[in-house]
Amino acid sequence: MVSTEYPPMPGGVGRYTRNLSLALKRLGIHVYIACNERGKGDFFGLDALNKENFSILLRIVDQIRPDLVHVQLEHGLYGLNLGSIRKFRMQTNIDQFYEKCQTPIITTFHSTYPIEQWVNLVPSIPLTTGRLSNRLNALSSRALKYSNRILTYGLFKRANREKMFRSAASIAFSEYMAKMLSTRSHKVNVIYHGAEPSLMDQPTKEAARLHLSLPLDRRIALALGFATHTKGWDILKAMKIPDNWIILVNHSRNYYSKERDLTNTLVVRDNNDSRRDQHLNRGLFELNLGFVSDDALSLLFYASDTVIIPYSVASGSGVMFDALAHGLPFVASDLGFFKEFAIKGLGIAVKRKPFEFSKALKILESDYPHYKKEVERFRSNLSWESVAKQHIKMYMSVLAKSHGDKSLVPMGIRKIL
Repeated sequence: MVSTEYPPMPGGVGRYTRNLSLALKRLGIHVYIACNERGKGDFFGLDALNKENFSILLRIVDQIRPDLVHVQLEHGLYGLNLGSIRKFRMQTNIDQFYEKCQTPIITTFHSTYPIEQWVNLVPSIPLTTGRLSNRLNALSSRALKYSNRILTYGLFKRANREKMFRSAASIAFSEYMAKMLSTRSHKVNVIYHGAEPSLMDQPTKEAARLHLSLPLDRRIALALGFATHTKGWDILKAMKIPDNWIILVNHSRNYYSKERDLTNTLVVRDNNDSRRDQHLNRGLFELNLGFVSDDALSLLFYASDTVIIPYSVASGSGVMFDALAHGLPFVASDLGFFKEFAIKGLGIAVKRKPFEFSKALKILESDYPHYKKEVERFRSNLSWESVAKQHIKMYMSVLAKSHGDKSLVPMGIRKIL
């Protein structure tokens, strides 16, 4: 199992990789983890900025001779380099691994975007006020940024396709993602992002709130994730929050995040408990807990009534899957990924406007039992055992094809990197 981030390093890809690996091990699969030295894996040396990632992985494969290699692919975790437009090539530091590895590779794609979201991945350059020359310079810079993103979108799609073509099988977390990735000759398989409560004994909502010193007399919408401009928390600041609701925000940063990635979209920066009631009265409060443990994350979900996800860009959302696993419906932007699950009755997807999110909270509350019922029906699909079994079925199919012998399937898999 290949991931440059792995717990205790903060990061959603690392957390996913660990939980999937543990579930596979419980079902008898021998799983080895290749990751960064700061993760508790089995083999080390990988880093987002290490240009030799490919050679390190080739040495590991040669050493342990796994039956399969499973790469958790988020391009930014493998030294994403837009390269040259003229050469029409986007590069990562594991490209050569895909080209040279003789062991079948499974790839889980953690991101893919339509062009409008790809463009918005880079923060907009604000148009300044004042002198005309300054405004023209800002406008020119913004136009250059957008034109560059439009030109590099083709590189991004090609980078995904190249990994897909060199993989024995590919996985995405939703039909929406799979449709964008698939081609006529290569179909991407859908296996939902696994999610389960971490706490063995589920606390009542009242007990969870008392533990976190949260009010008992209001509905709580939870917003959390890495502090980037794509989280869209500017919507939360502009919302007229319904009187009987509060919104709790908890932001953190990825291990590979740079200071420039932490934008001014954070909602409340004050960490002074003496002002806590003031924030609650406004209906908006930042918890300042940082990247929390699985148990602490479960407690936050159990204390909440919904998650609010006003993202401007999203190809998937671990937060949404975690919320569903804890029995919570969601309120999110009407991006393709969220609309897929809103259609299933698991939440509400609305336009990215403050009024629409305020209205959605009221709609959710008015029909809350219905949404809860649909979530309860769906959440079993996210159990790690179910997700791991779907992976094993795919692994068996890949091995059977690579050996050209269906009789290999009952023998099972020995080792996965």
